[in-house]
This record gives sequence, C-alpha cells and structure tokens, in this order.
Amino acid sequence: MSILTIILNIFIPPLGVGLAKGFGKDFLINLILTLIFFIPGVIHAFIVTSK
Repeated sequence: MSILTIILNIFIPPLGVGLAKGFGKDFLINLILTLIFFIPGVIHAFIVTSK
C-alpha cells in the first residue's frame, strides 16, 4: 500500500477504492458507506485496499 493510497483512503475513501480495485462493486459499497457516515467508508477503504 502506497502513501498516496493511504492519504486517499483517509480523505476521499471512494476514490482510493476506485483507483486500487476499479470502479465496480467495492466502489459502490464504499460510496454508500461514505455518504451514510464517513468513518465506515474509511474503514471499508482500508480493508479493501489491504487485500
């Protein structure tokens, strides 16, 4: 995981997931989590990009 990915996961979680895994199912899940409440989106972004 690069520094850029970590920064994006903290500040703009859907973009971090989208750039790491593509703009598919994981991106949409992260976008919904981020819009509902920010912290679950950040946690999900780190889980998805660490795999």
